[in-house]
Amino acid sequence: MPDQSFLDWPFFEDHHRTLAAELDAWAASELPALLADEHHDLDGTCRKLVQGLSAGGWSDYVVPASHGGKFDKLDVRSLCLIRETLARHAGLADFSFVMQGLGSGPVTLAGTPEQQDAWLPKVRAGEAVAAFALSEPEAGSDVAALATTAEEDGDHYVLNGTKTWISNGGIADVYTVVARTGEAPGAKGLSAFVVPADTPGFAVTDRIDVIAPHPLGTLTFTDCRVPKSALIGQPGQGFKLSMMNLDVFRSTVGAAALGFARKALDLSLDRAGTRQLFGAPMGDLQLVQGKLADMALRVDAAALLVYRAAWTKDNGAPRVTREASMAKLYATDEAQQVIDDAVQIFGGHGVVSGNPVETLYREIRALRIYEGASEVQKVVIARQALAEYAAARG
Repeated sequence: MPDQSFLDWPFFEDHHRTLAAELDAWAASELPALLADEHHDLDGTCRKLVQGLSAGGWSDYVVPASHGGKFDKLDVRSLCLIRETLARHAGLADFSFVMQGLGSGPVTLAGTPEQQDAWLPKVRAGEAVAAFALSEPEAGSDVAALATTAEEDGDHYVLNGTKTWISNGGIADVYTVVARTGEAPGAKGLSAFVVPADTPGFAVTDRIDVIAPHPLGTLTFTDCRVPKSALIGQPGQGFKLSMMNLDVFRSTVGAAALGFARKALDLSLDRAGTRQLFGAPMGDLQLVQGKLADMALRVDAAALLVYRAAWTKDNGAPRVTREASMAKLYATDEAQQVIDDAVQIFGGHGVVSGNPVETLYREIRALRIYEGASEVQKVVIARQALAEYAAARG
């Protein structure tokens, strides 16, 4: 059983502790049935997960109270606890949960009442699968380099271009799309739009297979006309909205990594305590103890960074770019090492397809890339530190 003592840290309130306990019980009871066809029908399983999470009340945490959600604004500590818990049980469940929030996030943050009324209740109810379409073939981490265009034409915008690496690409009912409207060069010339999947001129032109399968696709916009009412916020606010969205959800990537790491540590402790080696439990070997100590240290350090970032955001900080980047960078990189150590402790069994630590080994890798690769997080952290130093010097 994973260590739960972190829930007593001052970052949390009683409702967070209740959430963690209730979700853990729900996941143990409900997820096996929802995941029964995971290897045969990935798309169908993800839709079942979205519906199951909604039926369980967990999607209440990805929309505001104004549209049936749990809180007036998204509670990042709750989002992190949910992602950590779901990741510990099943990576695909974590994926299905967070994409509902990330995909609808810009609508929550800056959507018109009409946009919010049209989509947020459906996202909460599991009636609409959401996606966030930002990355392009030549623009992932460098958002300012986006090339997809949205040109004004009367009462419409006309979208042309390609998006790729889009999670839920192919199964989403609604996409938040960031495109270049040209108010200014670079990042200041981007805008965000709500694009339903049945919009003429929109197509999913490729499905992408990755080492930890989940719905991932390439989107093509060919003279795709959307009404001006599809614009989220103001023209030229697409980059700002994207960063605000990531400011909420980037910490939760670290939380998902933390869930994977906790599971790896728990499996390793069980293995070390039960596996006999040289006439004694494996855990009696000092080299194994050293690995377990390093793993436990990495898990606790990651948890401190993740929940510091979440607590800071929930307590009114307008931006947590530095804190969220630190949490995402450290938790994902260190979870990779924790899981690698777990594979080593399991020996040959650790590289057998389907073994839990082998599954974790595949699942963790993408988290060090999406929502800003580790290298990009280092740039963000350094720039924030330099800016704070310059401001302090006056």
